[in-house]
Amino acid sequence: MTTPAHHVQGLDNDEVPADWPAISAGEIAWLQQRFVQLHGDCRLLWHSPRPFSAAALVEGQQGRYFIKRHHHSVRSAAVLSEEHRFIAHLAAHGVPVARVIADQDGATAVPHGDWTFEVHAEGAGQDLYRDVPSWTPPASVEQAWQAGRMLALLHTASDSFHAPQRATHLLVARDDLIRAEDPIALLSAQLPGRPGLAAYLADKPWQADLHRAILPWHGGLAARLAAEPRLWGHNDWHVSNLLWQTGSGASTVSTVLDFGLASPTSALYDLATAIERNAVAWLQLDRGAQAVRGDIALALLVGYRDARTLSADQVRLLADLLPVVHLDFALSEVEYFHAITGSRANADVAYRTFLLGHADWFRTPAGQGLLATLRGAA
Repeated sequence: MTTPAHHVQGLDNDEVPADWPAISAGEIAWLQQRFVQLHGDCRLLWHSPRPFSAAALVEGQQGRYFIKRHHHSVRSAAVLSEEHRFIAHLAAHGVPVARVIADQDGATAVPHGDWTFEVHAEGAGQDLYRDVPSWTPPASVEQAWQAGRMLALLHTASDSFHAPQRATHLLVARDDLIRAEDPIALLSAQLPGRPGLAAYLADKPWQADLHRAILPWHGGLAARLAAEPRLWGHNDWHVSNLLWQTGSGASTVSTVLDFGLASPTSALYDLATAIERNAVAWLQLDRGAQAVRGDIALALLVGYRDARTLSADQVRLLADLLPVVHLDFALSEVEYFHAITGSRANADVAYRTFLLGHADWFRTPAGQGLLATLRGAA
């Protein structure tokens, strides 16, 4: 499943051989038969360095298009269409999203062999963070404010979108375990239907690990979250998933990208995820306090509140969510690496460094300081 010539961003802020081969000229030629927008000359411009799928930017006679290819074990056409329906709803309600292109049969998620393809029109704006590693903080407080405000606008549009929970756990940022009264009992009940995750956890003291690292943060969250309605969120709100309009020294969000992790969670979950992804340089924790950007966290919150009301109690709940907001998704990554790509090493990183390590970090002085900063904004 690898191609030595194609590298992607690894889990240690490095470049590693891709798990999935780069999109080929032959695959583009096949897509040209199905998508009229790709007819004629179609030139490959760029391969994405993101790791969980293969993606490329191409230029045809009708413009530029972003092609994304998933292994069918990760995204079937039906599961991918769940994201597309959410994107279409947001577009109809004024959120600037990249348009999903339908093929000649009206399908936006197209299976071919072992793969599922999707094609998006190029979004408007500059991809300022295209080559920046994940979990890198924004370049400015102003950009964080703009990102927070756009997230609030997305949530307002999402209020009227109603769809069931995603049909997969793989690489989807659900909040089922966080909302559960007993996350360990719920995960135990899930494991028969998630054999890849069950196989990884079989030789791990995972119940004890969760009791130690997660449950102390989780106490009381389920009851408090019961008052937060289910709402489809982006769930991967990082500045690298936004395009920007720049000018006169200011930057505004011009396009929202990448809804691969979207699911029905809650507005607070989505905002907490945005703070986790943007305010902590997780791959540079050796920098100590310099790896934590309380000003970015506050700017995201203030920008959000400029467009959508949050009560003082909600802001306190937001802070309390931060140490466990990654819970469901970290386990999803463990499942993906162990069951799909077969990388025990990456699964170990997802389990030890992401699942347990992020929760543990919030017990450090730097983590406690970030939580205090947010609580002080209530």
